[in-house]
Amino acid sequence: MMTGFRLNLSPLKEPLGFVKVVEWLTAIFAFGSCGGFSGTNVITLFCGDGKNETLSANFHYPFRLSQVPLVPSNTSMCNHSVSTTFLVGDAASASEFFVGTGVVCFLYSMAALLVYLGYMHVYKDSDFGPIFDFLLTVILVFLWLVCSSAWAKGLQNVKDATNSAGISNTLGICKGNNVTCSVTDFANLRSLNFSVVFGYLNMFVWAGNAWFVYKETRWHSQKFSQPGPGHQQVPAPI
Repeated sequence: MMTGFRLNLSPLKEPLGFVKVVEWLTAIFAFGSCGGFSGTNVITLFCGDGKNETLSANFHYPFRLSQVPLVPSNTSMCNHSVSTTFLVGDAASASEFFVGTGVVCFLYSMAALLVYLGYMHVYKDSDFGPIFDFLLTVILVFLWLVCSSAWAKGLQNVKDATNSAGISNTLGICKGNNVTCSVTDFANLRSLNFSVVFGYLNMFVWAGNAWFVYKETRWHSQKFSQPGPGHQQVPAPI
């Protein structure tokens, strides 16, 4: 069996190769829209004497909010002493799991495309290639479901910790003292919302691709090659 590289672009015209390109692109959009995020919320403190003060909360991937200073050092605001304060929450595990899954799928899609376009003759002549491809595809479908759900919950926790209610609960000066705290300028979280959408989209795309990969395995070919119970073999003519 010849195992050398043979460039053949025809798999891109078939669902097996075309969907792999789609998976490659959606993986980029998923981990890129999450891993590259950085934003700032501006918090205004409305003091009872008519004076206003502002704070900034700068948060970014991987969203370890408990390490983000809201009040960097002990200071006085609205005529009250305020100690060093950090945001509350940590979505690092969910966001890193999500981005990690996206990177793995991105790399695997490129490797699979290399095999499809250059080694399809080896891929189809062996049982190992299609079966390994199918099993790994099923595993990645499950990972996309889990990581997208975890990141959706983590993103909601980030929103809750950085909105007006979350900031008011974190800053002691906002609890009474005739001081009202409100986020007056929100970071644009559109890319993070898109990342969740692309996460679930990846799950559906990989699930659909699992069928096309399954058709390449011997399990599918044996299913349709076995004769039925009422089938009788016709003797060859003499």
